[in-house]
Amino acid sequence: MSGFTIAIVGRPNVGKSTFFNRMLEQRKAIVDDVSGVTRDRQYGVADWNGKSFNLIDTGGFVPDSTDVFEVEIRKQVKIAVEEANAIIFMCDASTGITTLDEALTQVLRQSQKPVFLVVNKVDNPERMLDATEFYSLGFDHIHFLSSITGSGTGELLDEITALIPQEKSGGDEEAPAVPKFAIIGQPNVGKSSLLNALIGEERTIVSEIAGTTRDTIHTHYKLFKKEFVLIDTAGIRRKNKVEEDLEFYSVIRAIKAMDEADVCLLVLDATKGITAQDLNIFSLATRKGKGILLLVNKWDLVDKATNTARDFEKELKERIAPFTDVPIIFVSATEKTRIFKAMEMALEVYENRRRKVPTSQLNEVMQKSLESYHPPVVRGNSIKIKYVAQLPTVVPSFAFYCNFPEDIKTPYKNYLENQIREPFRFTGVPIRIFFRKK
Repeated sequence: MSGFTIAIVGRPNVGKSTFFNRMLEQRKAIVDDVSGVTRDRQYGVADWNGKSFNLIDTGGFVPDSTDVFEVEIRKQVKIAVEEANAIIFMCDASTGITTLDEALTQVLRQSQKPVFLVVNKVDNPERMLDATEFYSLGFDHIHFLSSITGSGTGELLDEITALIPQEKSGGDEEAPAVPKFAIIGQPNVGKSSLLNALIGEERTIVSEIAGTTRDTIHTHYKLFKKEFVLIDTAGIRRKNKVEEDLEFYSVIRAIKAMDEADVCLLVLDATKGITAQDLNIFSLATRKGKGILLLVNKWDLVDKATNTARDFEKELKERIAPFTDVPIIFVSATEKTRIFKAMEMALEVYENRRRKVPTSQLNEVMQKSLESYHPPVVRGNSIKIKYVAQLPTVVPSFAFYCNFPEDIKTPYKNYLENQIREPFRFTGVPIRIFFRKK
């Protein structure tokens, strides 16, 4: 998964969010959203022509106020220019060029990053004629489109994805790399305290002010013959807390940290349970094929009745379904309870993600599963799965070769995934399953 990041900037009400949702919908056809994930998210992964990229809607980060904070928007644009690989600058054909558009043009023209000027709401020939005035802003890449109908988006995406380097196939087998773990989660769940507890020194500022960890911090860790790199990210915060430009900054950083990591340690606050934003982060990590561990922190602050941990775990699994084969560890960073167990588990998940199952063994096990529960008959055709092989990818992926690949529905696919998970220990790792014509 490339860490290529594109930010959408522009003044309010030009249709950034409609466009953003449209970009992610294209993917929705392939990957269903995990239930409980909110629709108003400001970041996601989009796919086009076999390339995927991070997409960030800065509109979600600007205060909605009547006297639009021009300063705020400029700040967002500056950060976007610094942090993203490319910028989509959106304007509105129905209003023409405004002074704010001109001000943003000044900021964008100074950057070295590729800028795509997108003139939205061009939905009839008259608008198209009016929209030609946007050429005067002087950008090389200019696209006229309508986010509502989607016309013109294909050409834009072709041009953007041309910038993304082709991913190397065959996975990254070259060097035995040191495992990278990203500590992610919302502000104030105790990410920095966890890091300090592990390293045993106060090397990051920990305080009760949300968003004190501004940046990602890498810590190389070598202890008990174990070695790994910890990436601590600034918290990802919910929309209504967005008060300052830091916000947007930390979201980009957290997504970048995720792209860099092998395993994500998603830290939850035991006193709050799992929130929609946590699910959002969880589904993003799953989409990116990262190993995942849930650490329920501040467990020392919870009243322990009978089965508390068990009930908590059951509820967590209901919320993160369908991908529930995820280790859940109850920790306390301040009391240092079970934090080393968490690291051992993270190393285990890292190994699970790298596991390559020999084809003969895979087929032997799957043959039994196929016999005990046959693929359903579709349109009078009985589906026959000939054999299965693991693909040479970073994320564990399996191809089932069969006679009618497009007829296999999700329930059966889920069954096969579980049959692979159990015996070959893929705990904490998203698995991809493909059906191919023999």
